[in-house]
Amino acid sequence: MEALRFQVVGEAFKKKPLDVKTPSARPYEYFGKKVFNREKMYKYLPKDVYEKMIDVIDNGARLDRTVADAVAAGMKQWATENGVTHYTHWFQPLTEGTAEKHDSFIEHNGKGGMVEEFTGKLLVQQEPDASSFPSGGIRSTFEARGYSAWDPTSPVFIIEDTLCIPTVFISYSGEALDYKAPLLRALHAVNVAAVDVCHYFDPTVKKVTSNLGWEQEYFLVDEGLYAARPDLLLTGRTLMGHDSAKNQQMDDHYFGAIPERVAAFMRDLEIQALELGVPCKTRHNEVAPNQFELAPIFEETNLAVDHNMMLMSLMKKVARKHGFRVLLHEKPFAGINGSGKHNNWSLSTDNGILLHAPGKTAEQNLRFATFIVETLMGVYKHNGLLKASIMSATNAHRLGANEAPPAIVSSFLGKQVSELLDHIEKADKDFLSMTGKQGLKMDIPEIPELLIDNTDRNRTSPFAFTGNRFEFRAVGSEANCASAMIALNSAVAEALVNFKKRVDAKIPEFEQKLAGTEHSAKFHAIIDVLREDIKTCKPIRFDGNGYSDEWVLEAAKRGLDVEKSCPKIFERYLDQESIDMFESLGVMTKKELEARNEVKWETYTKKIQIEARVLGDLSMNHIIPVATHYQSQLLKNVENMAAIFPVDKAEKLSGRNIKIIEEIAERTSAIEKGVEELVNARKLANKIDDEHDKAIAYHDKVEPKLDEIRYEIDKLELIVDDALWPLPKYRELLFIR
Repeated sequence: MEALRFQVVGEAFKKKPLDVKTPSARPYEYFGKKVFNREKMYKYLPKDVYEKMIDVIDNGARLDRTVADAVAAGMKQWATENGVTHYTHWFQPLTEGTAEKHDSFIEHNGKGGMVEEFTGKLLVQQEPDASSFPSGGIRSTFEARGYSAWDPTSPVFIIEDTLCIPTVFISYSGEALDYKAPLLRALHAVNVAAVDVCHYFDPTVKKVTSNLGWEQEYFLVDEGLYAARPDLLLTGRTLMGHDSAKNQQMDDHYFGAIPERVAAFMRDLEIQALELGVPCKTRHNEVAPNQFELAPIFEETNLAVDHNMMLMSLMKKVARKHGFRVLLHEKPFAGINGSGKHNNWSLSTDNGILLHAPGKTAEQNLRFATFIVETLMGVYKHNGLLKASIMSATNAHRLGANEAPPAIVSSFLGKQVSELLDHIEKADKDFLSMTGKQGLKMDIPEIPELLIDNTDRNRTSPFAFTGNRFEFRAVGSEANCASAMIALNSAVAEALVNFKKRVDAKIPEFEQKLAGTEHSAKFHAIIDVLREDIKTCKPIRFDGNGYSDEWVLEAAKRGLDVEKSCPKIFERYLDQESIDMFESLGVMTKKELEARNEVKWETYTKKIQIEARVLGDLSMNHIIPVATHYQSQLLKNVENMAAIFPVDKAEKLSGRNIKIIEEIAERTSAIEKGVEELVNARKLANKIDDEHDKAIAYHDKVEPKLDEIRYEIDKLELIVDDALWPLPKYRELLFIR
């Protein structure tokens, strides 16, 4: 083990960057090379078919299955010209990853030979085995049928020799078994609701698009070192490991020069991502050593989610080519920053207006205030649900630490926006007797012109306004963004529907009061409802330090969800107000929500269970044998000292070794006891049939034992001979050469 560890570390430090051949063309020339985008559709589809496809993509028109054969023929021609031999329906089951089954184009030609075929039927629909994916009881082994159905709004792409077709995944009885189906429903809901509200300000608006710009943080670790850490290999994080003497305390890694090997990996990754249509924009070192970030240009949310899932798979493949392993776990190393995936979210109209961007006129600022306030209303009403949407066994390690948002959802607005809302709330309500537009001016135009960058930044805020969008910073690095986007877009859609209903009810009232004046009943009704909502959602607004203990107490007083237990946080999906929201918008049914929670609780349990088994194995078969072996060496040394020197001198010379011998005995005993307690706690939890109760038992009784055992092991690491320690240490894992 000694020779292996140092051999692995030595090889890691010798590695040189691969010679990545950069294409001679500029990035914009090969962007989307492997995507069946509009340019390819225009070239390979008949004109009428092309126009129907664009209508589906841009206007949400229903796909006419009669054109499917023509689309399939065009796709196949393009694909075969690019060396493709297979196709797959690419979908996103409830595993947090993606799934694909490859079929070749070949079919019998009836003459003893083969022919390549790809029909509209094969494009539109396939039948994966639904019982083999997490379904929360919706599908069982004897009810295996499920369907994957083409999503034409997300373009088909090529990975190596396979044509990948983005699809939804539903059960035989129609329930969604994936993330894409409810995401598409949520995006439709927010589009309909936002368009209705936009018509107060601009009747020409036909469509509102939800936009997403994710920021993907990740760690890189040398592949050899990764292979020598069974905990990294099996759980994605280090279950033990003492701090390196130097980690991130010098703040010298953030935005620092990118290591040569990493830069080569990044270039290779970007080239392949750009060919797949992922609009990579930003790359840089993050705060922790070996931590980096990649961010694209904003895209429509459904496409952005697909691109993020594609990128995470691509990162893993490209990293191995460069001798790395990508770690997407939110907290792979204790004592340093974890990784998030900030979701920058906004709404925009088909005529190019950002609905969360301030304007220069009274009407523009009233529209801006409306969408800000109703977003806050959705976040306030469903703050517990939004937290549940980003919570996981892995992200729980990151949230609340001093590099991530706390496990309490609040929103930072900044001084200018806060002043705008305060002005609307507190302005004199007795303006109806004023003439002209003066009453409206009391509420909007008196505020100074707002600029795009009108806020400071608050890195402790989970949901911060950043100028023309909101940044949902609590999303975990390995999560599917769709989970957060389903909850957020649904919550905002519900708030907008409710807002319009109340405004419409007030307009007749104001029309009577304002008869014979120049006042607009519509705008007075809007302002009146906004005032109500500004007061209602005020508890969600917090511009202070989200890390402080005082904020936890204050948040509880405000009625915000302060629960920290991951399994209990998942319960928010089954609150009646959550069920009512999802069902009223047509996003998910109660049955689907119950099934998804079963999956969440079961997944949580399994992840903690795996960690417990791995830690038990490493403790008993790696750490304790090495520690006792070193203890035996020290005992032999003490015996030799006693044989050579007088008793008094031998005791003096052996004093340090005796203390270490005693400490090893105490700590190995504590580890053995801890592992025994861990096993027993796991056995008791495993007897629980209900997935919810089992997950809570794993959280309350099993997970705490992991930290107790780790504490003892990390102390042993400091005293056991470095040459004997079996696992690569943090100082070796965290610094790429």
